[in-house]
Amino acid sequence: MTSTDLPTARGADGRPAERSSFETAMRARKAGGAKLVVPYVTGGMGTDWVEVLAAVVLAGADAVEVGIPFSDPVMDGPVIQEASRLALEAGATPASVLASAASAQVSVPVIAMTYYNIVFHHGLQRFAEMLAGSRFSGSIVPDLPLEEAGPWMAESRAAGLDNVLLVAPTTPPDRAEAICAAGSGFVYGVGLMGVTGERSELADSALEVARRLKAITDLPVLVGVGVTDAAQAARVCEVADGVIVGSALVRRLLSGEGAQGAGEFVAQLRGAVDRG
Repeated sequence: MTSTDLPTARGADGRPAERSSFETAMRARKAGGAKLVVPYVTGGMGTDWVEVLAAVVLAGADAVEVGIPFSDPVMDGPVIQEASRLALEAGATPASVLASAASAQVSVPVIAMTYYNIVFHHGLQRFAEMLAGSRFSGSIVPDLPLEEAGPWMAESRAAGLDNVLLVAPTTPPDRAEAICAAGSGFVYGVGLMGVTGERSELADSALEVARRLKAITDLPVLVGVGVTDAAQAARVCEVADGVIVGSALVRRLLSGEGAQGAGEFVAQLRGAVDRG
């Protein structure tokens, strides 16, 4: 696939294509000066995971990323790997996770974080329709290269879903621009090279990738991977439009803090980024 064949979220006249309600909501929050908080929850991990989903929304999440458990989660570090293992051992499947998420009483968009093996196994059109039918607003598929993403992006757009794409600290400028042009919803700035996980200090690359992306796209720029606590989230949001936090939340769930602990943690994130 050449650069001219890359999927794009813009129309033939170069203007943005019609925006989804999800992207519209994210842009409205950004335009109003708010910072976006998007926690990650592993679907199917624990009997109360749907209650966790509701709790983080009540605590101030602008959207929630729900991970669909997979046996080879190449982007995820030990904490989320363990959560996925427990979910799979408990019998979680993509269909059961989507069905449970659809039953959740939440007032913000939910997006799926999954791997392409799952998408391909179910069939691209079928899986897109499964997501849309379960009230998901979009997906993140981190192991699907942009050059190979056209068929999935076409099917997901046809189902009314956004494609949230990732830009790493090492992504060349021209490729970063192509990713931003093709993606929708928001652009996911990867805060550091490596897998997801907590870090004692915020990597300089988290701020740098946010600066780079803010200079080349008007999509909301959110940074995830390596953002561990409220102070780090606030620091990221000095540059970025928002933050994604996964491992630090999932670790609390693995330790038994439950929905209440998850809500308290997200409330801390919310308070910190709002104070600036």
